[in-house]
Amino acid sequence: MSTHTLEEVLHPQSIAVVGASGSGGRGAGFITPLLDFGFKGKIYPVNPKYSEVLGMKAYPTIKDIPDTVDFVISAVPAPQVPKVLEDCSQKGVKGIHLYTARFSETGRQDAIELEQEVLEKAKKWGIRIIGPNCMGVYYPQQGLSWSGDFPKEVGTVGLASQSGQAAMEIILTASQRGVYFSKAISYGNAIDFNECDFLDYLSQDPEVNLILMYIEGVKDGQRFFPALRRATATKPVIIIKGGRGKAGTRATASHTASLTASTEIWGTLISQAGAFPARNIDELIDLAVSFYFLPPIRGRRVGVAAGAGGATVLAADQCEEAGLDVIPLPAELRETLKKRGVRIWDWISNPADFSINMGDTDFGPTELLQMMAENENFDLIIASVSAPGRGGPPHGPPGKGGPPGGGSSAHGSGPPAKGGPPHWGGAQMSVDAYLAQYQKINSVKPLLGLVPDISPSSDDWDEARWKSASEVATKLIEAKIPFYPTIERAARAASKLIDYYQERR
Repeated sequence: MSTHTLEEVLHPQSIAVVGASGSGGRGAGFITPLLDFGFKGKIYPVNPKYSEVLGMKAYPTIKDIPDTVDFVISAVPAPQVPKVLEDCSQKGVKGIHLYTARFSETGRQDAIELEQEVLEKAKKWGIRIIGPNCMGVYYPQQGLSWSGDFPKEVGTVGLASQSGQAAMEIILTASQRGVYFSKAISYGNAIDFNECDFLDYLSQDPEVNLILMYIEGVKDGQRFFPALRRATATKPVIIIKGGRGKAGTRATASHTASLTASTEIWGTLISQAGAFPARNIDELIDLAVSFYFLPPIRGRRVGVAAGAGGATVLAADQCEEAGLDVIPLPAELRETLKKRGVRIWDWISNPADFSINMGDTDFGPTELLQMMAENENFDLIIASVSAPGRGGPPHGPPGKGGPPGGGSSAHGSGPPAKGGPPHWGGAQMSVDAYLAQYQKINSVKPLLGLVPDISPSSDDWDEARWKSASEVATKLIEAKIPFYPTIERAARAASKLIDYYQERR
């Protein structure tokens, strides 16, 4: 178990929400997720204007609560916070989350001085602060959350984010790819607990195997890089740096009042400390998915089936540009294809281009991928994974109304029939049976699936294709197979994963 001070702060037996409102608002908004997530401790609404909030007795002040209070969430205006802290000191409160904003991030001298006063009072009374100007703690196993939209599933990822909005996007986007969190902390201005504390805590937390961070500026650079090196010695750490350019730096100053470094200096220091700098949330999620699902991959030799025609050529380029080795199809594998009577045995290569199938009915993409997986010359497999059903084969270009990746062959197989087979001429099968083939491949070699983004927000939205892709994505998550929207993103993530394990070997 962690011996860090945060361990006690994050395991409260009772929580008071100051500023809780019977008419809604953020105060009530903090109580509702605690109820939804089944927080097992006591919850005390605090507001002198109400006698009851959400069916619970409300108290005028923290001092009026008859029992002990371990943790406080403050949703009152900034000038009221010093008085709240004074009340906390009389109840033995261990920690306070200051959702309250309008402190030093405003740049106003009076707000800066008020923030300093808050910190001094908290130190005097031994109260630890998360914030101010932040969303606080998401810890599903403990029943803690600031949003009812977050998943209740418990995972092994720890997140520390200076931005509440970035934290929400990371948590929700990651869950759509099957990645779940042990805990996530939005920490805002970080006047007390800062990025160094969260790094130290998460690095020794047995519930966390992977650390993600969104940082706009480091509060304590002298502590940060030694803390980062200690963390990366035990777990992978992936970091997004917000405020890399001039405009971003100005925005950072007004968002969390943080000091920033140039992109070049930051990237160099992060890499030297053994962490992964991510350019954006998409890259952070791709890396998180890879570390969450994939075992250590020692080599770069990849087998690829990611499209047809020109898409195959681009797939090879993108894999090599990412640092993977797209090896030729081994001679012994080609000889096996010939003996099996596969008519295109001398055409098939790596990446596999199945637009030249010429009507073979008993040999398809998954059969070749299985052979690649079982061959000692390959270290990993990247492949398009699409649902069977309307639109024909899963590896040709999309057909009208077909599933993602499905469609007609570009070289002679003809347009697909409605209700077509999952691969060339084969018998119709269920999604479960179809994906069982990919599970078999994944049991032999690490498999990275490709499922295109056709969500309602994407450019090529189609309801039937979206439902098909959603079903595939759900089944892949259940099978613990990572998936990515493009071959380029899969290859980049795989290459960095391999870098990590090769450096440690």
